[in-house]
Amino acid sequence: MSQPVSKDQQQKAVAAAAAQQSDNIAHALAGAGGGILSMVLTYPLITLSTRAQVESARAHSSTLAAIRHILAREGFRGLYAGLESALFGISVTNFVYYYWYEWTRSVFEKAAIKAGRASKKLTTAESMIAGAIAGSATVMITNPIWVVNTRMTARRGEAEKDSLPGGAEKPKAKSTLATLMELLKKEGPAALFSGVLPALILVINPILQYTFFEQLKNVVERRRRVTPTDAFYLGAAGKLLATSITYPYITVKSRMHVAGSGGKKEGEKVSLNESMRRIVREEGWGGLYKGIGPKVSQSVLTAAFLFAFKDVLYDSMVALRRRGVKN
Repeated sequence: MSQPVSKDQQQKAVAAAAAQQSDNIAHALAGAGGGILSMVLTYPLITLSTRAQVESARAHSSTLAAIRHILAREGFRGLYAGLESALFGISVTNFVYYYWYEWTRSVFEKAAIKAGRASKKLTTAESMIAGAIAGSATVMITNPIWVVNTRMTARRGEAEKDSLPGGAEKPKAKSTLATLMELLKKEGPAALFSGVLPALILVINPILQYTFFEQLKNVVERRRRVTPTDAFYLGAAGKLLATSITYPYITVKSRMHVAGSGGKKEGEKVSLNESMRRIVREEGWGGLYKGIGPKVSQSVLTAAFLFAFKDVLYDSMVALRRRGVKN
């Protein structure tokens, strides 16, 4: 027969749950802040990669030629097309991802303690499950944001390319809200979930990234405390591996996001497999890797800065919280 739970034990359980929730939110906020800072630093590479994926296909040119055309037409300002929606997107994405990741981690750690396991550190399998849960939740919540962002990034190039000759004023790029309303009016709410299947498949990207990062971090922590510099290099290594493996699906997702905005057949919707087969048929296997240079550079740098900034922000939040408790 189980022993009754005392009032003191109940209070301790409530306090522990509140502390865990507070820690989860601190991780989520630190991840959102780190994502914003890293996005600002690396956004031009995101623009170049996305546009190279889309424009090189339309113009049947190389990735390098597409990048040169973008810079020649739009200059430095064009590299930040869609930044406002990207910053909103990355803050929501990272907040959701880190909240669910830390929630899942805490569940596994409690289970490890109850099972009497020597270490409560996540195993490789547990890291992958935590990443899958967090990644799937993030995709379903944030996919509409990234559809709008990709449309803005790609259409900025179309507006510049189709501007009137003879010195006429170039058409202004649409705002995030205007792009969203136009998309809903012309294509309906379902368009906000264009590319969601490859995005769900791409959950393997953060799974690989964070699993690799966590396991390397565990190795370092056996010797010493992990510093922001360590996090920078470990994050870069994890992202390099993950992005190199999953890049073809990144290309397909970008193409599907803009499928209804001026493709060969206006409003045409194609499946994941059809989209991939079309790219291979029309451009060869190399078409699946259009823009991989700037994308890998951006992904690695963004992940490296993200992990470094997140650690600093999280440590700052913990220090402030402890100071508040003491006061």
